[in-house]
Amino acid sequence: MQEPKARKDMDPRYLWDLSSIIESAAEFERQFKEAQEQVSAFSAWQGHVGEDPRKAIREAMEMNRLLERLLVYAAMYADQDGGDSQAQDQLTRARSLAAKAESAVSFLQPELLSLPEQTLLDMKNDPNFSEYDVFVDDLLRNKPHTLSAKEERLLAMTNELMGAPDAVYTMLSDVDMPFPVVKDEEGNQVKLSNAMYGRLIRSRNREVRRGAFEAMMKGYNDYRQTYAATYRYSVKGDVVGARARNFDSAIEASLFPDRIPVAVYDNLLSGIEAMRPAMKKYMELRKKKLGVDEVHLYDLYVSIVDDFDMKLTYPEAFQVVKKGLAPLGEHYAQLLDEAYNNHWIDVYENRGKHSGAYSWGTYGAHPYVLMNFTEDLNGTTTLAHELGHAMHSWHSNHAQPFAKAGYSLFVAEVASTCNEMLLMRALMDEYKDDQKASAYLANQLLEEFRGTVYRQTMFAAFERESHRMEEAGQPLTADSLGELHYRLNQQYYGDGCVIDDCVRSEWMRIPHFYRAFYVYKYATGFSAAVYIANRILTEGQPAVDDYMKFLSAGGSLPPLDALRLAGVDMEDPATVQDALKVFADTVDQLEALL
Repeated sequence: MQEPKARKDMDPRYLWDLSSIIESAAEFERQFKEAQEQVSAFSAWQGHVGEDPRKAIREAMEMNRLLERLLVYAAMYADQDGGDSQAQDQLTRARSLAAKAESAVSFLQPELLSLPEQTLLDMKNDPNFSEYDVFVDDLLRNKPHTLSAKEERLLAMTNELMGAPDAVYTMLSDVDMPFPVVKDEEGNQVKLSNAMYGRLIRSRNREVRRGAFEAMMKGYNDYRQTYAATYRYSVKGDVVGARARNFDSAIEASLFPDRIPVAVYDNLLSGIEAMRPAMKKYMELRKKKLGVDEVHLYDLYVSIVDDFDMKLTYPEAFQVVKKGLAPLGEHYAQLLDEAYNNHWIDVYENRGKHSGAYSWGTYGAHPYVLMNFTEDLNGTTTLAHELGHAMHSWHSNHAQPFAKAGYSLFVAEVASTCNEMLLMRALMDEYKDDQKASAYLANQLLEEFRGTVYRQTMFAAFERESHRMEEAGQPLTADSLGELHYRLNQQYYGDGCVIDDCVRSEWMRIPHFYRAFYVYKYATGFSAAVYIANRILTEGQPAVDDYMKFLSAGGSLPPLDALRLAGVDMEDPATVQDALKVFADTVDQLEALL
């Protein structure tokens, strides 16, 4: 039976090197002690912020920067092997200190807001204090939602507890949950993991993908009461936090920092209706090409081009990605080479490793990418996606000071998805004279749309409804959450696909639900990325220059304004509608090719 290797047995060429953040365990302890001293010392500011508000803000930012470094390092160290006891110890202590720090600085905003408004405006407009102008502007904007110093301290003391559902979910899903054993394409017994599931669900053997799907759903269903309780308290935390800060709803509280109207979220949910006729047509085409009487959910991931495949080793995949991103210029290519050659990327699955893929890092160190690479086009597009995040962070960190480097989650998926679009357009152009390859790539592009726009919008609807249920006092149980997810699958796919009953367990697999109201940004980000990629390919260098301005903006501008630097207006419904039209056109293109 095949199982992932232990971390110590992995090829070191394909492991990331976290030393650009913190060099060693001894250095972690030194910086941890320094952070403890800063947290303790900051309490001396209580009641005295008004005496030198600029200095208080600077010291708070320096403390945040050190804490971020410790927390990011500890979390990434733990993600490479969740069973490493030293890593878990560091992460637990870093989280605890971060929570203590939030409590220690909880008086800062109330005391700043007690100053005359003109004093704050003078700080905001002072060229010598421009590093913190966004912080002061956000402070003024948050005034209606900022509580007294005592109340802020009480809320800050609960932050570590509020993160408990996410921590429990991660440990259960990535470390403790025993995944079942299934058969692969050769009839071998293999233990399911998230990475193995991703491969088997794309198998051309229908029995293999059905077996993987049903076994995975059963594996989660066996723990449905634990997952339901974990998610229930995550949602309760969102609702309590929103009410404590005088927001009308959890979604309003979530969108407020990004300055996104709730109507943008709701318009996405309603606007996706326009995609359903094309989705039904795509399901019919899938049924015909797979030669099945009906399409099931486990039939959605396999390519319907059955005599073409793209097998790529990791080195080959990187070169394909680099070639596809060539329109972004020589400097961008040099950064990609640096990421590949200098251990920015943790490539393959190992036992206890965090599932999925992400890019993360901290100010003052280069960004990192975690993957569980699979040797196919899906693994290649995931690599392009995560490198997009990494390059966004690199440009933001190099162009902005710490206080303005962090970009909004609303724009976080734009750079990553733009990379995917450029890669797919390059591949489709390279294989334009190969009918089978063109069909395969068109199918892959449709799957990007289905997974990133359609499916993520369905998840956004799940989050919207689950929070509404909690706000209305309706119980969130394993049964009610399973029924909600089943009903949404019926609504989104039911016209052309059989919705298997076991999909009631699928919501338990979605880690993004523990970062509430995040998944809709995949859909809006995808729409923006389609627009930007098309502009880069048609307009050339002027569009690239505008795009680099967007990447470098970081958090110096509100997200909608940052996107306007790249020529995108997300408040215009046409941006999403144009993306949905690309989906419909690609369905027609695939039908013709087949």
